Amino acid sequence: MKLKIDTKENFTVLTPEESFISANMTEDIEIICGNASYKIPHIVVNMKMVEIINEQAAEKFSQIQKQFYEQNKSMVICELQKEVKKVFVKLELIDFMNITRTESEAWDILQMEEIERELLNDFYAEDK
Repeated sequence: MKLKIDTKENFTVLTPEESFISANMTEDIEIICGNASYKIPHIVVNMKMVEIINEQAAEKFSQIQKQFYEQNKSMVICELQKEVKKVFVKLELIDFMNITRTESEAWDILQMEEIERELLNDFYAEDK
């Protein structure tokens, strides 16, 4: 899969440069996320160029995002096109995933989650 990778200070933006994403293509994203996440724990997946996604690929994105949160890291998907959004809605994933309209909003979510983690870590540290 053609994928643009833009590394920022605290996160990486992955932008698929394909109009269609299938489940086997998400494996590429999972591998890149796994490799990138040890250095930069937060990922934004900008879907602005994706016009079609199959259901298995949408579910795979949900699984990848869940894995990130289990590791105390963040992943936000942004700029879903109309037909792609319909797939996430149909699968009832839209309410459980971090999906934003713009990349800027995705950055804001990452920053808020990082602050939340720091506050929770401080809170739990005080209990010890």
